[in-house]
Formats: sequence, C-alpha cells, structure tokens
Amino acid sequence: MELFKIENLTFKYPLCTSPAVNDVSLSIDKGEFAVVCGATGSGKSTLLRLLKKEIAPIGDSSGSILYNGIPLPELDDTSSACDIGFVMQDPQQQIVTDKVWHELAFGLENIGLSQNEIAIRVAETASYFGIENWYDKNTDELSGGQKQLLNLASVMTMNPTVLILDEPTSQLDPIAASDFINTVKKLNLDFSLTVIIVEHRLEEIIPVCDRMIVLQDGRITHNGSPAEITRKLLPQDRIIPAMPSSVRLYHLLSASGKCPLTVREGRQFITENYGNSINSLKEIPYRPDKSAALEFNDVYFRYERESPDSLKEVNLTVYRNEIFCILGGNGSGKTTTLCAAAGILKPYCGYIKVFGKKLKEYKNQSLYKECLAMLPQDVTTVFMKNTVREELGDNMPDLPFDISHLYGKHPYDLSGGEQQLTALAKVLSAKPKLLLADEPTKGLDADKKAMIINIFRRLKQNGVTVVIVTHDVEFAASCADRCALFFRGQAVSVDTPEIFFSENRFYTTAASRMSRGYYKNAVTVEQVAEICRLNSEADVNADNQE
Repeated sequence: MELFKIENLTFKYPLCTSPAVNDVSLSIDKGEFAVVCGATGSGKSTLLRLLKKEIAPIGDSSGSILYNGIPLPELDDTSSACDIGFVMQDPQQQIVTDKVWHELAFGLENIGLSQNEIAIRVAETASYFGIENWYDKNTDELSGGQKQLLNLASVMTMNPTVLILDEPTSQLDPIAASDFINTVKKLNLDFSLTVIIVEHRLEEIIPVCDRMIVLQDGRITHNGSPAEITRKLLPQDRIIPAMPSSVRLYHLLSASGKCPLTVREGRQFITENYGNSINSLKEIPYRPDKSAALEFNDVYFRYERESPDSLKEVNLTVYRNEIFCILGGNGSGKTTTLCAAAGILKPYCGYIKVFGKKLKEYKNQSLYKECLAMLPQDVTTVFMKNTVREELGDNMPDLPFDISHLYGKHPYDLSGGEQQLTALAKVLSAKPKLLLADEPTKGLDADKKAMIINIFRRLKQNGVTVVIVTHDVEFAASCADRCALFFRGQAVSVDTPEIFFSENRFYTTAASRMSRGYYKNAVTVEQVAEICRLNSEADVNADNQE
C-alpha cells in the first residue's frame, strides 16, 4: 500500500531558470526502505524537503504530493509533525535543547502529551537506542555520532510512520556511520517503518535498501531494486562512481551475470573469477621532501582548565608538497589539530611550526598572507556576501569545475555540496602555500570528489602542501601521500595509504576488505581491478603456451 504518491512534481527556486525537481512521479510503499541518490545538485534534498511541509523550500511548484491519500498541504499540523520524521545532515542543526533527556522530550512537550506519557516514551526510546549512559549529559558534550543518534531517537519518540533522512552520515566517521545505518535498518525491520534516505556514501546503504531512486538534473533516471539497477548500469551512467566498491569493480572489469553488492559478495566474485598468481602491484617507494611544511612538537591542548586534554603529546610532521590525510573517530582530536595548526587554538604546552617558523613568530596576520588558509568544517562561516559572485569577487582561482551557474544565488540557498565547492573556491583565492581542509568532501557526490582530488593534486604540483581531515577512507586512499590515524588526541599511526589501509582492520577501505589475504596492499577499487586484469592476462598466456 502506497504511503506517498507523487505525481508530476516540479519545483523551481526563486530567480532560478531551471527547476530543482522536474516532473517527478513516484510512489513509496508502507514499510519500504528507499534510497534516493544522484549527483550534487540533482534535486535529492529538495525532493525530500518537499515531503515535509514544515521545512519545504520556498519557490514555485506544480504537481501533487499525497500522504496516505491526503494532499500534503491539507495534512493537519499534528499529523505532519508526528507521522513524518525528518533527520537532517548536520547533527548540530537539529538539536534545540541543552540536555539529552530534554531533547528526547522536546517534541512530545510541543504536542501536549502528559508528563506521564512523556516519561514512558522517553524512557523506552532511551533504552532502545542505548542512550542511558549519557542521558543526563549536556548536548554540546556529545560526539558527532552521538548527536546524530540523539536526533534519530528524538524523532522516533514521536512514533512516526515514515522516517526521512537527508545525508545523515555525512559528518560521521566510518564506524559511527555504519552503526547509524544499521540502527535505521533495524527500525525498518522491527517496526515496518518506512525509510526514505538521501546518501552519497552508498557502501552501507545499497546492500540493505529495497529500492534505489536515481536523480539527475531533477529527473528520475532509474527506479528499481538494487540488484536490478546495479547490473544494468551503463559505463556512461554518472552514478557508477558512487556505487559500492563491489559494484564499481564489477563494472570496471566489464563483468556479466549477477552484480555483487556487499564486501562478501565482492570477495566471492574476485576469488571465483580471478586467480592470484600475481597478488600485488609493483610498489613505488614514497620519498617525501626533506623540509617540513607543518610540525607539531609535544603539543598539548585542552578547551577548559578542568577538562581532559583534547590533544596529548602530539608529534607530527607534514612535509612540503605533500597531501596528508588525518583520519579517526568523532572526538579523536582531528579538527582540534587543524585549528591549532591554523593558530585558531593555542596549545598550553609544546609548539607548532609552519615552514620552519613557530606560529608566534608570524606577526600582523602574516600567517594568512599567501601562506596558510583553512577550509572549515562548517563552510557557511566563510560566507559574508549576498551572492556567490560577490563572495568570489575578481579572484576566482583556476578550478577543474564550473560554478558559474551559482553566481546569482545566495550562498545559504545552495545545497550542501554546492556550498562546499563555493567555499573551497573562496579559500583557494587566497593562494595559500599550506592548505588545511576539514572534511572537504562532505556533501559531495563521487564526480565532485574526483574533482577535489584533481584540485589537490594540481595544488601539490604547484608547490602547495595540503593537510586534510576526513572521514572518507576511499577519498584518503585515492589522494593521500600519507595518512595518520588519531585516537584520543594522539597520532597513533602514520604511513602511506597502501600500508596504512592494509594494516588497519576497521579504518580501511571496502576494496582492502574484499581483497586482503588474496591480494596484497590493494586499497582502492582501481588497484584491485588492475591485479584482476593481470591475473586474467596471465591465465590466457598460460593457456596459449599449453
């Protein structure tokens, strides 16, 4: 039975020439787990927000949306607030109270439930989600993963019929993201909860969803089961780079038959179709520049006098012309490290050098004059003008992507991915020699991630050192010269991607998990595909010799 019925839906933002959602017709059945995917700016988030009238964007729309047979604008406010749950991309954006327990109760208080009913629902929900241990905490003390789990739990106290999630894992580390998706799937199975989710990180989502809906330029291009769609994708389909590693490997090797969706199926696909007489690629030794761009020497930092250290005896060297990625769980000290390097936070012990000079030796803002620049995690903090054109001014850097179509828009009206690209363009206009980037791929589709990698590689060729904090292990494996893992405020390991991800068991890529033990040091899909091809060629040559 259909829960949502969308017919000929078209939506256009004010002052925009093309619609964000273009003639979309779609039905979502009760109890279904549907993922909406597509390129940055394809209309995914707009479509989701149109399904909840309280947060629907302002603009010109036509067509219809029915919820349980009722036109969405006619749905009463209480039903809309309770039945249609919505979890946003930014965990912090949705939290409105200072205590965890109050956040769980806030929605129930607003619909006028009795204190007894509120207490029962909150207790039950906190128990189900395992929140008891931090029930009395301040919400600003929580990690990113805990905040997003709290948002989900707060929505679920309202007993929704449908749960809509807009890139809920974009700011979570890989382990927290996996746990979050597993929790959402459990809700879907335990309560027949309808789930509609937008995601760019599809590795965990595709294997558990019932239906894939692919958008391009506001239109639906694919709509069906994951098994059906992944097998029928064509080389020119823009969605392929966003697919799980097993699916990408299948298409890189132009395979036929059933398309693997999971790591286990991907490994089975490799071992059943390709030998391992050649089990690794030729190693190219990495030799960094001898001079340092950024140095941490016994650095300690805490946010408050009585609080525990956020950074503990950090010793780290980033060499000139290096792309260096910092990974680790939420709250492990990654962003704190970047802010300390930028001079935003001051350590109470130890010192930091940038190009051989201690930070305190940079006077009169000279650190930021064609020397160091930082792209923050919340990119909206760099916007100060009314249009993208005004933000960039006359200093538009040479980038391998075109954002001229965004010039007339207000930066706050852009999608998360578009904001990320605009902010990066603005930061690069300062022509830094050391670029610090905090989650630069957040909200970006696979095509734009590839563009970001090209930007960083071009910067490196031009003598720029790039230090990146990221949760995206696939991105780090593809672009980094070296990677570091942070844990409890310390860098516990530093190495090249091939060694770093091959030795890690949890903070590693799906390609590494698929191939390890069968192939050596293959950490990207492209590397696994190349070894498969070499083995296939070796088998053909052996057959010919016989």
